[in-house]
Amino acid sequence: MAQRRLRGPLAVRVLGNAWLIAAVAATLVPFLYVISASLMPNDTIFSVPFRLFPRSLYLDNYAYLVDETGFVRWFLNSGIIALARTLLAIALSLSAGYAFAKFEFRFKKLLFGLVIGTLTLPIYVILIPLFNMMTTLGWTDTYWALILPFTAQAIGVFLARQYMLTIPTELIEAARIDGASEWTIFRRIIVPLSQPTIAVMGILFFTASWNDYLWPLITVTSSSMFTVSLGLPALISPYNQHYGSLMAGSFLGTLPIIVIFLVFQKRFIAGILAGSLKG
Repeated sequence: MAQRRLRGPLAVRVLGNAWLIAAVAATLVPFLYVISASLMPNDTIFSVPFRLFPRSLYLDNYAYLVDETGFVRWFLNSGIIALARTLLAIALSLSAGYAFAKFEFRFKKLLFGLVIGTLTLPIYVILIPLFNMMTTLGWTDTYWALILPFTAQAIGVFLARQYMLTIPTELIEAARIDGASEWTIFRRIIVPLSQPTIAVMGILFFTASWNDYLWPLITVTSSSMFTVSLGLPALISPYNQHYGSLMAGSFLGTLPIIVIFLVFQKRFIAGILAGSLKG
């Protein structure tokens, strides 16, 4: 009987592990192919039979990407825009989340409901009004247009508010009794205790900004302001088809996101779980 009982859980574990391995492989194979194709000549990428790994390392794709295109400039633009958007969005989200979580004021629930309600609006609804605003201000084809419209993030306010509800109010009241100002409380108590949710927002905002394609496509006109996601498709045209360089740029373009996630992954998981403790 004992052996029969052990066989059931063992079989479930084996099948579960096999399913997880298959899911991981299905996720990694396309990424591995991007790396492999970036090290192949252009005429070898689509050769038959299919090759997952190159026979030899071919680095001309990376040389062409750096020397013959504006990839370095695109990469720099993406970094500036993503970092600026992320830092500003985190600062605004923490401030608003702190207010909604720890202060009482008129129409608090209504205002929070309106903020959350904006999550239901598709991005396409606000693109035309935003573009008209950027045109009126003369900000098209500038960093201002690529950064400022997306620094207020409703999902960030929600995450910050939910996490700060778990911070004891008594801790804040004790700091006020000791004479600490609201700015001091926010800077020295709230921000350090909110590191898990800061990690969550940092990964979400940075990834969304780095991968943003539609908004730069609308507001950018000069190639010097291209981002990685906007510049790489320009490598493929009816007259120039640099698929190897496109794969090389795609691989290099994923590295910042991978690094950000690896650095903050532990706090990311803690922050995701913390928001479910209180409503």
